[in-house]
Amino acid sequence: MELIRGLHNIRDKHRGCVLTIGKFDGVHLGHQAVLSQVIEKAKKLGLPSTVMVFEPQPEELFTPELAPARLSLLRDKYTQLKALGVDRLLCVKFDRHFAAFSATDFIEGLLVDKLGIKFLVVGDDFRFGKGRVGDFATLVEEGEKCQFDVVSTQSFRLEECRISSTAVRDALSNNDFDLAQQMLGRPFTIAGKVLHGDKRGRTIGFPTANVLLKRCKAPVNGVFAVTVTVADRRYPGVANIGHRPTVNGQRSQLEVHLFDFNDDLYGQFISVALVSKIREEMKFDSFELLHQQIQKDALVAKTLLSAS
Repeated sequence: MELIRGLHNIRDKHRGCVLTIGKFDGVHLGHQAVLSQVIEKAKKLGLPSTVMVFEPQPEELFTPELAPARLSLLRDKYTQLKALGVDRLLCVKFDRHFAAFSATDFIEGLLVDKLGIKFLVVGDDFRFGKGRVGDFATLVEEGEKCQFDVVSTQSFRLEECRISSTAVRDALSNNDFDLAQQMLGRPFTIAGKVLHGDKRGRTIGFPTANVLLKRCKAPVNGVFAVTVTVADRRYPGVANIGHRPTVNGQRSQLEVHLFDFNDDLYGQFISVALVSKIREEMKFDSFELLHQQIQKDALVAKTLLSAS
């Protein structure tokens, strides 16, 4: 799958496509139902299937304090979209310059002139252009004028499909990882590159792999029994997701300890699947008390993982 990062990287060869626009946060089964039909339509028309997403998401720019927790980052979306068979992913930098595009500029300048769309699939609540003046009706009207078809994602969704990114977030907040997995079609995972930490865990016999969470908000927080995929191999473990209040942590990050694993993980890409929540993140009065709790958490995690 081709990744086009930024409008400045759109070339003449990218003209002509079947396009869908959305957040696709989580790329859950509802999204997958839409995308499979987008791909099928693209094949019928002999055109590449193309997905347009925005980074950051609009509410993360304008109202970050109200923005929902991210289920997936761009890399996660790329991985899932590629697995589904999408031909191109266009990531548009959403900044105040782009937000100032008029509805006409967005349709005629970007969709028609640059991308040459022939078929467009969007949610019927999709709004665009400066002041969010453009809507689904605008697209239909412009489609008739500029000769491209527009359909709603509702038409491309499975019957009675009530899956949404919000529903997945709710399941995660309720610690219902089985329900989240059913809606996603796979376990909920957090993936990223292992960075150097403060190495405190090594001093108490619990070395951790540290992954910085590059998102406004994490959809989960606390201590979890997990399985960790490293270079196509899976390992059981225990993870903390949060700000590490005992050591006055400032940044939200994932710390995971893999059981019976002694190799160096620095710089490697790992994927952490949440199996069960053990407890909320807590601040301890001393590092020794934290050490004792981690030992208990590890025993609980091993029991939960063996049961699952």
